[in-house]
Amino acid sequence: MSRRTSRRTFRGGALAAIALLLFALTSVLYHITDVVGVGESRTYLVVAAGTVLAATVVARLLRPRTAFALALLFLLAGFAAYFFSLPEAQRAAFSLDRALADVVALLTGLSVLRLAQADVWALAATPAPVFFTWYLALRRRYVGAATVGGATLGLLVLTGDADSLTTLAGVVGVAGAVGLGTLEARGGVTAQLDTFAIVVAVMIVASASLSVVPGGAAQPLLPETNAPTSEQNLVQSSDQVDIEGSIRLSPEVRFTVESAEPRYWRTSVYDRYTGGGWVRSESETRAYDGRLESGPGERRELTQRVTARTQLESLPAAAEPVELRGEPADDALVTDQGTLRAGGTLRENESYTVVSEPPRYTPEQLQRSGDDYPDEVADRYLQLPDSTSDRLRERTANVTEGEDNAYDKAVAIEEHLESTKEYSLNVEDPNGDVADAFLFEMEAGYCTYFASTMAVMLRSEGIPARMATGYTPGQRVAENEWVVRGLNAHAWVEVYFPGVGWVQFDPTPSDPRQSAEDVRLESARQNDESNVDTGNSSESEWTPTPTETPTETTDNATTTAASANIDGPQAEQPGPNASLPGGAVSGLGENQTAAPTTNESGGAGEGDAGGGLPSRETLGVGLAALVGLAAGARRTGVSTRTYRSVWVRFQGRRRTPERDAERAFERLEYLLSRQYRPRRRGETPRRYLRSLSRLGLDERALRVGDVYERARYGPGVSREETESAIETVDALVRRSTPILGRFR
Repeated sequence: MSRRTSRRTFRGGALAAIALLLFALTSVLYHITDVVGVGESRTYLVVAAGTVLAATVVARLLRPRTAFALALLFLLAGFAAYFFSLPEAQRAAFSLDRALADVVALLTGLSVLRLAQADVWALAATPAPVFFTWYLALRRRYVGAATVGGATLGLLVLTGDADSLTTLAGVVGVAGAVGLGTLEARGGVTAQLDTFAIVVAVMIVASASLSVVPGGAAQPLLPETNAPTSEQNLVQSSDQVDIEGSIRLSPEVRFTVESAEPRYWRTSVYDRYTGGGWVRSESETRAYDGRLESGPGERRELTQRVTARTQLESLPAAAEPVELRGEPADDALVTDQGTLRAGGTLRENESYTVVSEPPRYTPEQLQRSGDDYPDEVADRYLQLPDSTSDRLRERTANVTEGEDNAYDKAVAIEEHLESTKEYSLNVEDPNGDVADAFLFEMEAGYCTYFASTMAVMLRSEGIPARMATGYTPGQRVAENEWVVRGLNAHAWVEVYFPGVGWVQFDPTPSDPRQSAEDVRLESARQNDESNVDTGNSSESEWTPTPTETPTETTDNATTTAASANIDGPQAEQPGPNASLPGGAVSGLGENQTAAPTTNESGGAGEGDAGGGLPSRETLGVGLAALVGLAAGARRTGVSTRTYRSVWVRFQGRRRTPERDAERAFERLEYLLSRQYRPRRRGETPRRYLRSLSRLGLDERALRVGDVYERARYGPGVSREETESAIETVDALVRRSTPILGRFR
């Protein structure tokens, strides 16, 4: 290949690498707009395509300084639009310090999806880097183009918004642009492509094996060998929950609760559904400074005293918390959704008291609540990605057909999921939208699958819903005390009803989930695992005696204590034994008890990661490693030596006698070139063999040469003569090359 052709090849390769980098960058930003709102992703495609077209047009018209000024103007205009899209209260609080704090937060792991106007941010951030990157590439300033585009994509890697495949594409794009651009500028030759391929492969494997920000949002691309625990997946992911494949259960005790009744001990709520998980948008938290406001409607007080039995990073509490007491209150934080967060780590045996105000309501009240949702609720809790499928909307409409209010629709969806899906901890990580995959392609899942799907189905019907995470009540060890373990980590749904507030629903089948937890706990006890019991929790579940069953009159109605399904929504009902959403037997009012659990056999155990095909990320990294190894083998000559070592040992498929004789001589000639010397230019086969015979060449080689001459230049040879020549060469190869490494 001529040097001019090589330059053109490298130039085309460098432009293709920059195009790959821009594809990775715009894919991340497109995903953000796709997640946040209807129609935004289409707008983004127009903006991105228009920016590339503009850069192409002006590449030969504008000087670099002018193009840089234009890119800076794009950036300022975009972020001015983002600033004015923010709610007025946030604009009023804007300052330089706040802006710098937001930048630092993004660089240390704050997902863009957690910004209030993430879609507008993505649109604002696109034109400047895309325009200037493509402009520099067309001006053949590949290093500068890779720096601009790579730095922008790097920011999105740091925020955790760039997934594994786009990160890999960006790495290849940056390396390709710099490497191929350098080869073009310095007149490189195509033989140097091997070295380039090796360097790119090393970069990909290194980027896939290391975390970019320790403790931040960016994670290693190569999967861990062990599945995460349900607690790691739910409770410890305080601002973002990515729905995983298989998970396992941790039997270790986390905290104990003294409470007049069992509740779900909530730690976080999430409003933005991404298709692959949930994000708590608007990352603002404020210091706890006194009593919090509760929701609308009639409320009652519930006091809980929580004691950490290991180090805790969260403040579990029943919804809705209004007051926090104890030492953790000094540095506690409050999210804009009204949940409590620890300002530091709770020490073992450290306690705090929470006063919550859950709502009082009846099913009839929820049925009459209507759909006059506050604007802030409708704007925030009806969001769905643009990719939400029509078939999910159609299935939801079929499930809720005939229901004319939000409550009955929620019950119908809850019962549909409970009755049509199995509970299992061992599932493959779904591709695409989780809710759609679970509803149509999966037969089983665990709590996050059930909760996510129900919330998405409700939103598709125009009903505000969100996912909440925390812990189920745990093991009851006394009349008013519960022991909560890591395996009690759970996810459920909260639905908004005007005049009432947020009401809990739980579509996850309770019996199989409880069975899985019991099996895991019993296994831990039998294996003497540490920290699985505290106090009298090793004994069976505490239950009241019949004579201890109290009755309580509230609001002129009697509430009878009875066994109840804690996994159903906990409606506060004055009527005796009224039905709960999702088929729970009765409301869990004050002094009521949860149903005793039994240690059933079977069920899902701790949950191994299971088999199945490797992920796309693993396949991509593996392919890069193979390409690098292949390039390294070619560069060092290992591939050629290996091929020749195999080639010389096998005659191959039989053809005509003449062609087989020629093939046998080619093998013999290669063998002799390794052992003696190669045949010189113009030297006939006969003269070559005779010159080697003086060096001790086996006389059988001369007969092979004779067969070759008659096959190539003479009247031809018979099949018997050819087979004899092949056998001779085979024997010489076996005698002369006992190991593969002899051929080089």
